[in-house]
Amino acid sequence: MSLSKRPKIELNLHLEGAAPPSFIRGLARERHMDLGGLFTTEGRYVWNDYATFRKAHDAASSVVQSPEDHHRMVLAVLEESAANGVAYTEIYISPQSCGGQRDAWVDHVAAMREAAEHAQRRMGIIMRGIVAVTRHHGPDKARQSALCAAETAGDFILGLGLTGDETICDPKDFRWAFDCAREAGLRLACDAGERRGPSSIRDALRDLGPRRIGQGARAIEDLALVDELAEQGIVLDLCPGANIALGLYPGWRAHPAGQLYHRGVRITLSTAFPAFFGTTMTEAYDRLAEAFDWDEGVFDAIARTSLEAAFCDSATRARVQKRLETPDA
Repeated sequence: MSLSKRPKIELNLHLEGAAPPSFIRGLARERHMDLGGLFTTEGRYVWNDYATFRKAHDAASSVVQSPEDHHRMVLAVLEESAANGVAYTEIYISPQSCGGQRDAWVDHVAAMREAAEHAQRRMGIIMRGIVAVTRHHGPDKARQSALCAAETAGDFILGLGLTGDETICDPKDFRWAFDCAREAGLRLACDAGERRGPSSIRDALRDLGPRRIGQGARAIEDLALVDELAEQGIVLDLCPGANIALGLYPGWRAHPAGQLYHRGVRITLSTAFPAFFGTTMTEAYDRLAEAFDWDEGVFDAIARTSLEAAFCDSATRARVQKRLETPDA
């Protein structure tokens, strides 16, 4: 079996950021919404830097308004993931799609869960949800999202994660939201380091206490931090294709995934916003194998780390482990 066809685990995927552009365009037409300038003539998203990417992502997200929209979107995203060999995925979803209203959020989660269960029966892929707290929405909306997460915490909604523009607010500004989620039994993740570098990773670990850091590739700029991450078992949810698309690194060989892995840091591999960056898990596996001469043993080790770092329960973990061990079954 080729590396690209091996069963994969993806832990840093954003729902609207993974929805095919054609799906968003179709939903906008149904709602008679004008998304003028959002798409190229070829149907790709228009953006050219981090700021315009965020603006385009927020515009695309505005189309999703009802539980049925979320149901359809989850199916569309999971179909893409399954086609790229993903066996288990944790997807970031935002209560701000329904205004942060807890009653409405319960209905949206029910619709997404129903879609995930349908996809599992039909395609074999298992999905769980992480509630996204978005920095540029501010601490007040973060509280709303955390309360929504606590309201729906269980075997489908498993965690809370801080995402968005690191230059807006500090991790400590979201401490209330993380404490709320922690008290509800949710697991914690935080994107950090992409824009502010290693210092923001240190801030996130100190102020919020996550066990997974997303977009943490720039930890490599502080080797003392790298050693601390390795010693403490903190997992970096790396998204190399996203980093390259945003210009953080000029290509796959320049990405520090190889250095971080060989220095003993526990890493996972994800695409984050594949619909915007034109990336897939298949491409990530192929490009990383070429860039670092990674073989099956390396990818198997990363899959084991990913499964151990997943927020799911032991029964789900056992099902995914069986899929990893018997990929052709």
